[in-house]
Amino acid sequence: MTVVVKIGGARAVEPEGALADVAHLTANGEDVVVVHGGSTAVDETLEELGEEPEYVETPGGVVGRFTDERTMEVFEMVMPGKLNTDLTAALQNEGVDAVGLSGVDGKLLTGPRKSAVRVVEDGKKKIRRGDHSGTIEDVNADLLETLLAGGYTPVVTVPMLSGEGTPVNADADRAAAAVAGALEADLVVLTDVAGIYEDPDDESTVIDEATTPAEFERVEDAAEGFMTKKVMAATEALEGGAASVTVADANLNDPIVGALDGQGTTITPGAVGAEGPDGADVAEEDLL
Repeated sequence: MTVVVKIGGARAVEPEGALADVAHLTANGEDVVVVHGGSTAVDETLEELGEEPEYVETPGGVVGRFTDERTMEVFEMVMPGKLNTDLTAALQNEGVDAVGLSGVDGKLLTGPRKSAVRVVEDGKKKIRRGDHSGTIEDVNADLLETLLAGGYTPVVTVPMLSGEGTPVNADADRAAAAVAGALEADLVVLTDVAGIYEDPDDESTVIDEATTPAEFERVEDAAEGFMTKKVMAATEALEGGAASVTVADANLNDPIVGALDGQGTTITPGAVGAEGPDGADVAEEDLL
């Protein structure tokens, strides 16, 4: 089994339990790839430097970072610099042979840059230019598989490498989805809530699983705010070949092991009409 673990960058996410679980899984022969975010740390660094983080809303209602040239410079300092180094060192202290990588290293994550983005400002649709972000289209799975075969645990972060040969920002959830799809892995997305809630204000309404399109529609209807991107990433992961996606609480004692045992919200390929990792269609009737 290969597991891709996305550790969120929200201030409320405590990574200690996840790090211990990575150590446990690798010690028991499982292949693990860690992908991490860090948007909070990027925002804090920008503010310390007297810069204001900028977020924009797309016509589809998704809110994301606008990465201008200065923000991109800070992004490169924080993500593959301090955060990736610190997380890799923390895993080393847990006894894990961790190797830190950005999407630029070995052309791990590549795709086109989106220099212009469509946004909604004051109720009007506009085009903003000068964005330094991109869409991941290719993953160097050979690099990851070589490291895993050698007993190493890759610790991956953005930026990705654009077709122009320059680093650009990419969403960390979608980066984890691309990696999980390329490796046909189980994806565990750790965040600061217990899963996807049917009622976003009531954690007792967590949706346990979605294995059919009808059940996945419930998930899509329930997702709002930051969870919208995670559901988008789950769809991309499963359509790309991932075995499953689970959104779960990072702050439990055994968050990864718990997620693999059914805690949180688990989505399977059949929920999005995708093929399983063995290449066979997963039909809705096969899951009833």
